[in-house]
Amino acid sequence: MSLAVRLGYGPDERLFILHADDSGMCHSANAATIRAMTEGVVSSTSVMVPCPWFPEMAAWARDNPEMDVGIHLTLTSEWKHYRWGPVAPREQVPGLVDDQGFLWRSVADVVRHATPKEVEIEARAQIERALRFGIRPTHIDAHMGTLFAHPEFFAVYVRLSREYGIPAMLPRPAPEQVQNMEEAAQLAKQVEALEAEGFLFLDRLILSLDGDTLAERRESLYATLRGLKPGVTQLIVHLLQDDPEARHVTDSWHIRAIELELCTDPETRRLLDEEGIRLIGYRPLVPLWPSEKRPR
Repeated sequence: MSLAVRLGYGPDERLFILHADDSGMCHSANAATIRAMTEGVVSSTSVMVPCPWFPEMAAWARDNPEMDVGIHLTLTSEWKHYRWGPVAPREQVPGLVDDQGFLWRSVADVVRHATPKEVEIEARAQIERALRFGIRPTHIDAHMGTLFAHPEFFAVYVRLSREYGIPAMLPRPAPEQVQNMEEAAQLAKQVEALEAEGFLFLDRLILSLDGDTLAERRESLYATLRGLKPGVTQLIVHLLQDDPEARHVTDSWHIRAIELELCTDPETRRLLDEEGIRLIGYRPLVPLWPSEKRPR
């Protein structure tokens, strides 16, 4: 049975999760995400628990429990000067921190230095901290895809999702992402095993829009929406305001500000309505998800 049908929709309906990564990273990201969710068409976000502005986003999530807020499990700290460390005590996760005491900048460094046990300690600490702050997460996903970068890291991701009863962002592997027939067979077997346990998979995941200008990104977004296939598709955006904080955090601030403009443009909502595309979040997946315990 398809995910759309499991969620109570027809098999030919086009369901769309417009998801904003990286809320909690800084105030600019929080303000942009909140605006896009309350005034625009963003239907879901995930918050970076180790970051300095996490408490602000957690407070908003507490005050707006109907909003779709997940946990962006974060094992890297990639920016030049704006950095963060682990939530767990550093002595418990030494393989996750660099010589300055921050999380590693790259996924490759995490894979090279961290053990699966350390990854689980840190990921669990982030979930527990989010729960203590009053977030009732609708899902978990992985910053920079780190938890998908090693089979034992992915096993941690699945295990925590099952234990807490929090849906995990799980995209069905696309043919172009598969290296060879052997890998295709292994992935098919893994998907089949997880589906047998009750895990649910997105039909497709779009990691980014194309283009460096507003016009190019708008064209990419509109083409994506017009070409959307039946089933559940997730598009990931990254949002910042155009403000001094954003410009000092990342060189990609202009792309993130463009994506905020697109997500709050009334024309984007008009196109969604014109195409008959239904915006959804992860909340409907929660009661369907396998669970050993659910957040209280």
